[in-house]
Amino acid sequence: MKVTLIDYGAGNVPSVERALRRLGAQVEATNLAQKIAAAQSLVLPGVGHCAALITALDARGLREPLIEAIGRGAAFLGICLGLQALYESSEEAPTLRGLGLLPGRVTRLPDEVKLPHMGWNTLKSVRASRLLESVSSDAYFYFAHSFAAPAAGNETVAVSAHGREFVAVLEKGNIRAVQFHPEKSGEAGAQVLRNFLRAAA
Repeated sequence: MKVTLIDYGAGNVPSVERALRRLGAQVEATNLAQKIAAAQSLVLPGVGHCAALITALDARGLREPLIEAIGRGAAFLGICLGLQALYESSEEAPTLRGLGLLPGRVTRLPDEVKLPHMGWNTLKSVRASRLLESVSSDAYFYFAHSFAAPAAGNETVAVSAHGREFVAVLEKGNIRAVQFHPEKSGEAGAQVLRNFLRAAA
């Protein structure tokens, strides 16, 4: 299984690459538009500030090739900021357009709780999900974020909570994404990545 890993400079790209290789995937990390446009399976990781991701994609001319690849059916997995970028906009970078593949706006978690939401948390399933097949309902996943998508759309398959509920896992057609970091989430995270590879094959 060949996976094209979008390398726009995010710090977690090497750890995601290692996690996928451990599962037997053939991984190519790239920031070349033509390779992203031609990819059959894409992973967009992300840590840090939303503006850094969106600005980097646009500076490298990757926005349209990415959207076109997803539009023609390439399997897609977004991780952390890679999930948030799917929406129309984010409060973290209000002047920048998201990818607009999902309706809605990513918003800041409540100030009443400690931010960033960093550490281990469980999920609550909303509907059946290929990404969560064979994953225990009481499994813990590693989160590191202060912004999240409100759990409102039909794409939501699992939520988590920190001050409020938010989208933890989403699926819509060939688009899949997780707010947590599967590459840092032990065997449960490895199973999520394994499920993505199976779905993408």
